[in-house]
Amino acid sequence: MDRFLHEENKKLSSMLRTLSEAMWNVNTTGEEKWQKAEMEAEKAYRQYVSDKERFEKLKALRQEVKKDSLEARQVERLYQDAFSNQLSSEFIHELVQLSSTLSNQFNTFRAKVDGKEVTENTIRETLLTSTDIERREKIWHASKQIGKEVENGLIQLVKLRNKAAQSLGYKDHYEMSFELAELNLEEVFAIFEDLVRQTDEPFKRVKAELDDELRHQYGITDKVLYPWHYHDPFFQEAPSIPGTDLTPHLKGKNIEQLTIDTFSSLGMEIRDLLAKSDLYERPNKNQHAFCLDMDRQGDVRVLCNIQPNQYWLETMLHEFGHAVYDKYVDRDLPFTLRTHAHIFTTEAVAMFFGRMAKEEEWLHKFMGLSKEELVSWMPQQRKMQQRKMLIMARWIITFVFFERELYRNPDQDLNTLWWKLVKDIQGVEPPKDQDYPHWAAKIHFTIAPVYYQNYLLGELMASQMHYYIQDHVSSEIFTEQTGQFFIQKVFQPGDRTDWRGLIKGATGEALNPAYFVKQFVL
Repeated sequence: MDRFLHEENKKLSSMLRTLSEAMWNVNTTGEEKWQKAEMEAEKAYRQYVSDKERFEKLKALRQEVKKDSLEARQVERLYQDAFSNQLSSEFIHELVQLSSTLSNQFNTFRAKVDGKEVTENTIRETLLTSTDIERREKIWHASKQIGKEVENGLIQLVKLRNKAAQSLGYKDHYEMSFELAELNLEEVFAIFEDLVRQTDEPFKRVKAELDDELRHQYGITDKVLYPWHYHDPFFQEAPSIPGTDLTPHLKGKNIEQLTIDTFSSLGMEIRDLLAKSDLYERPNKNQHAFCLDMDRQGDVRVLCNIQPNQYWLETMLHEFGHAVYDKYVDRDLPFTLRTHAHIFTTEAVAMFFGRMAKEEEWLHKFMGLSKEELVSWMPQQRKMQQRKMLIMARWIITFVFFERELYRNPDQDLNTLWWKLVKDIQGVEPPKDQDYPHWAAKIHFTIAPVYYQNYLLGELMASQMHYYIQDHVSSEIFTEQTGQFFIQKVFQPGDRTDWRGLIKGATGEALNPAYFVKQFVL
């Protein structure tokens, strides 16, 4: 067994490095040659892990291996990956080709307004600042143009994913993804439904306040507000309460340096990671942000499109939360386990740090705001953070509930379903023309299927870590003691155990949504 696992780790390390290089290059250049290279690398990887003889060996090893050992954990991870790829090479090729084509459409697409191309940063800035309602409406509709471009291909991809899952004995791709990610679908949906109930009254109050602020900002008396009145194309971000936006305070500041200083205070070095990252926008580059661990040996890179505003400050803190997690995983672990325990545990760390731009300690220590300024400023900041979290949670739940229905029946009237959920959960009035695939403009349906629940699970874990640090580690966040908590209790364990074991080991209890409610609802 030792020889088998050694060879598997060596082989997968090489294949995933090749895939990572292609992924990085296609996202930073948009060049067709790298799209093809990514497609070929993913196809080669999936064909390898789909090998039936190898799969039979893994099935046998699952029965033989000593439970709760590193060997057992490796075998389980290899088995899960192999199981989901027990498909023909032709089917794998079709899945990979379609997914890669759609992904590159997102990377290279630029919306048009009045015949002129606009970037996502332009769309975001217009929705944040413009009081011209006609312009806002045009920009909002432009932000959804990519949805129409990818709609047919995306529904085809959903059906292919379902077909693959059904061939493996599952109802659909959604159900299979939850099980292979070690998540209980009923448990997660019950948590989210309970959060909707617990946040109903405060969310409605916050939404009513926000709507009044927007009417005042635009100088309108309209009773009904439409999606373009909000500051984000999907109403997933809360507009800033006047006076709480950090953007004016960032004048003369360097977002890269602020990120370095934040992690340095915890004893975490990121300058080596910054050196290989790609942080500013240019044509044909992916307009979003992500972190990519290239080799699980320390080559960790972040892609961003920095502008001197609060959005990109928070994004940098978030993405480098992912990056330090990847960097400080125990390098002595086998390659298979040299990664996070679950995708939502790395999201939890990223969200913990992304929140910092609204924390009093961070604002004083890194932005240089005086104690006197913060006394008058923090009540509004805390209100802003509650608003942000309530709106974010409702958005995630809307996405998750819709995606579940998308995989249950991709032939239903998805456009109408989308706006029903948006209205019921987010309280946003649909546009007059609902017969348009506005939902498909969200890139995650294409490139990160059955992923979005991890964002909210990550927020719950981030709140749990916040209170654990406060009560058991350090009264101040930005200390080396806090850094050691993360490194020793969260990062270094890697994927030795499942996410339940990691959270229990780090905080002394199971994942508990009460901390999120305590922090942002009560």
